[in-house]
Amino acid sequence: MKENLSKDRRASRIAGTFQRAGEGLRIGVAITFAALALTGCHGGAGGPGFGGHGPVPVLVAKAFRKTVARRLHAIGRVEAYSTVEIKSQINGQVMKVHFKEGQEVAKGDLLFTIDPRPFQAALNQATADLNRDQAQKVQMENDFHRYETLLKEGVGSRQQYDEAKSKYEAIDATVAADGAAVQTARLNLEYTQITSPIDGRTGNLILHEGNLVKANADTAMVVINQIKPVYVNFSIPEQELPEVRKGVASHPLNVDAVAPDENKTTVHGNLSFVDNTVDATTGTIQLKGVFDNRDQKLWPGQFVDTYLTLNEMPDAVLVPSQAVQTGQEGSYVFIIDKKMKADMRKVAIGDTIDGDTVIQSGLHGGETVVTDGQLRLIPGGTVMIKHANGAMARIAS
Repeated sequence: MKENLSKDRRASRIAGTFQRAGEGLRIGVAITFAALALTGCHGGAGGPGFGGHGPVPVLVAKAFRKTVARRLHAIGRVEAYSTVEIKSQINGQVMKVHFKEGQEVAKGDLLFTIDPRPFQAALNQATADLNRDQAQKVQMENDFHRYETLLKEGVGSRQQYDEAKSKYEAIDATVAADGAAVQTARLNLEYTQITSPIDGRTGNLILHEGNLVKANADTAMVVINQIKPVYVNFSIPEQELPEVRKGVASHPLNVDAVAPDENKTTVHGNLSFVDNTVDATTGTIQLKGVFDNRDQKLWPGQFVDTYLTLNEMPDAVLVPSQAVQTGQEGSYVFIIDKKMKADMRKVAIGDTIDGDTVIQSGLHGGETVVTDGQLRLIPGGTVMIKHANGAMARIAS
């Protein structure tokens, strides 16, 4: 009996201890929340922004109006204006290569020399045959005229006349064949000098000096690409085709390509080709722009950002692209009023042009928009304009 009473007393003391500890914990939590609430209300030493008295530092810019172009963007691929595979038209040995790989060549520049000696000998032989047969033709022509005269006078026989005429006509045909052989031999001799048919840049050299070349071989000796001018091949959705055709019918359409260099240089050209069919697989249609490429910013095989200008939008409203934010309800910007208060304004956006975004609705131009610091802003919050160098200045109301 005593042992049970002792156990009950110990259990009661332990329960009381836990109850007092729980009450102390609840009191401590309450004090902590009270302290946080006081800190939030009075600010303490907090900085600018959500938790402090100070305004939020931001960068700003002005919404402005200007005439901008409606453009379509696509990824394009640069193509050579023309490509020529240089092949030999005769069999022979390459005696000399007159260019270096990657060198620019002009139309008519000498590229290869094939051993001309066999072809020079063939030309000499054909010329000699022609001279011999021409001499025989003179003799046979005289005989023909002689027997013709004798036949008319009734002295010569018809058989002699026919034989003379046949020999003369045969030698005349032989002389004509010799003349053709001379032309062929001379042409083959000219083929030993291979020249460039276009202005362009040479590629990888396949056959070097000393190699034997075969007439019209499967592999080209070298490939020349004309890169001044060049094409940029790109595709647009078929839904845009009516606008493109409408523009082409009224005026030349401009095509801009952004070169993949350090400066992202924009190269200007014109639309030169619209394909005659839509790709049923992708729902796009192929277009080409031609660029003079005098400074060679574009190179065959490169992928470039391509912009096709369809028409112009006069007096459009633009803001820096970094001013546009995206939320659950769409795009918006923060504008700053004269009292240095921030206001959230919903906007409808259009194309992005050179770092600026077209605002189709929501702004009228002239508003001050926030371009940096939006994450710390709330509608109605106070702001402080900071300059790009980090200094801050409050705009007077």
